[in-house]
Amino acid sequence: MVEFIFSTILMLCLGTVLYLTVRALPRIEEAPAGEGEVPKNLFERWAHSELPEKIDAAFSGFMLKFLRRVKIIVLRIDNAIAKGLRKVQPQENRANTSIDFKEISGQNTEDVERKDADGGDKK
Repeated sequence: MVEFIFSTILMLCLGTVLYLTVRALPRIEEAPAGEGEVPKNLFERWAHSELPEKIDAAFSGFMLKFLRRVKIIVLRIDNAIAKGLRKVQPQENRANTSIDFKEISGQNTEDVERKDADGGDKK
């Protein structure tokens, strides 16, 4: 089952790479056909029409909207997981994660040095 999933993902990735490659290729204009020449079969008529470009533009718009919505869903899932992790995290770890900015700035060390010089607080 795992092999099937991995092979499906691989094929989807290869298809996406192929689509992006074909889409990025520059369009090559052929020499203009004669006045009386009409494309012979259905595929040639379809390829020379504006329909493929319209389909590509519509697909690009759809993918833009779809990927933005997927991004929002992923961010919501990330927020839900973060909230769950905060609930599971033990309380003592939460207290240890606070930062003592006075210690970092050196304010506490100056007070300690003064107390040591004066003899400190003796009980």
